[in-house]
Amino acid sequence: MTQSTVATPPTSTAEAARLMRLATYASLTVAVALVLAKTIAWAVTDSVALLATLIDSTLDAIASLLNLVAVRHAITPADDEHRFGHGKAEALAGLGQSAFIAGSAGFLLLESVRRLLDPVPIVSLGPGLAVMGFSLLATLALITFQRYVIRRTDSTAIKADALHYRTDFLVNGSVIVALLLAYAGWAGFDALFALGIAIYILYSSWSIVRQSLDDLMDRELPLEEREAIKRIAVAHADVRGLHDLRSRRSGLSTFIQLHLEVDDNLTLLQAHDVSDEVEAEVLKSYPNAEIIIHIDPASVVPHEPVPGFLHP
Repeated sequence: MTQSTVATPPTSTAEAARLMRLATYASLTVAVALVLAKTIAWAVTDSVALLATLIDSTLDAIASLLNLVAVRHAITPADDEHRFGHGKAEALAGLGQSAFIAGSAGFLLLESVRRLLDPVPIVSLGPGLAVMGFSLLATLALITFQRYVIRRTDSTAIKADALHYRTDFLVNGSVIVALLLAYAGWAGFDALFALGIAIYILYSSWSIVRQSLDDLMDRELPLEEREAIKRIAVAHADVRGLHDLRSRRSGLSTFIQLHLEVDDNLTLLQAHDVSDEVEAEVLKSYPNAEIIIHIDPASVVPHEPVPGFLHP
């Protein structure tokens, strides 16, 4: 099921799954290519900043492999034992990625401090610049495709992977500057740039953890989306109000449940039709979402107990 904002064109479940699979294949391919190229360049230059990007790309390759496995599992249809689907596999993959990222950042911090105390001059500039230029182009192409997939699917796993590569794009640019400065005799800048990269990687890992935990803990949809759902529901001529709106996301799936308030004199069949019509309107923004609507006669609403965290 596709979760969409009002501004995002609806995407079918099958199309979203296809795009997510393609994104994971592209990510893993780019990561492996960058690891091979950067390994050669680091062996030639002995640049700690280049080593930083090599470690980051290696962990990106591992994270991309995790994403590939997680996405394949997440898009598996619901079954008897998992009737809400397998979407939370994406969030679990995000937590795994953040652990790899935090570990790499810790190693880079230690290596950067060591090189600050004992700078090593860059002896060969050409291979490092060539590899970093290739890295920039490959990463930019991947980011462009990932952004398209995210717009169509809003996938947590692809968002986490894209965050790696957006970081890589900035890092690769900074490494080019570090290599030039180090080759010109400012060897300390090589380690300083690596130190900055490590700090940025730590910051990025926290954002992945936060988003993954939101998915695992069934965080509500953003306020603007909940308000949009309310507007859709109350726009129906026979709806007098709405309460107990609850929502969550799990991978590609969006789950929405709410209570509609209608006139007491509506027949059961009429109330059923109102529910179906409201559901159809909500599905235009959240195609194939799981929507549960409970009908309440307007006169009983004031007497219903409502949890304090729910808003009418």
